[in-house]
Amino acid sequence: MADQGPDDTQTAADKLAGAPGSDADAGAKEEAAPSLEEQLRLAEQKAQEHLESWLRAKAETENLRKRAQADIASAHKYGVENLAEALLPVRDSLEAALAIENSTLESLKSGVELTLKQLNAVFDKASLKEINPVNERFDPHKHQAMTVVEHPGEPNQVVAVMQKGYLLHERVIRPALVTVSKPKDA
Repeated sequence: MADQGPDDTQTAADKLAGAPGSDADAGAKEEAAPSLEEQLRLAEQKAQEHLESWLRAKAETENLRKRAQADIASAHKYGVENLAEALLPVRDSLEAALAIENSTLESLKSGVELTLKQLNAVFDKASLKEINPVNERFDPHKHQAMTVVEHPGEPNQVVAVMQKGYLLHERVIRPALVTVSKPKDA
């Protein structure tokens, strides 16, 4: 043992205390890094928190979707509420005209004209515009040709309107029923 150096003079107890894997070294490592069980517990806890967060977000998204569907259904159901409210005075005027016992033709005509003005105001408010295309070029998107007649003017012109059409915000909701011109046969 004479060939041992100064570092080799450690006692066996000292060697065990400082050896890797010894209890003293293990205690230091436990304080420095959590055990596998602790890491697993923390990971499971985080996973549970993420799951709960995801479930809350999913529930919130589902609630938003349901609210949006309810809003859309309500808009469809009550979308004409403003138009209906605007039409009520027109109906009241018509009922008042019918309620008069001894009305003259002139007073009845005057009342109908005023009621028509009310109805036109409602149509303007609702962006409902009439299509009355007399002397305009035939447009198959806005007009429906009911008859074709020989006419001395240009061909494909509207010469008569049987029934006015209507646009709602530039969309045709009823085409005008028209008579269209064709050139005279020579």
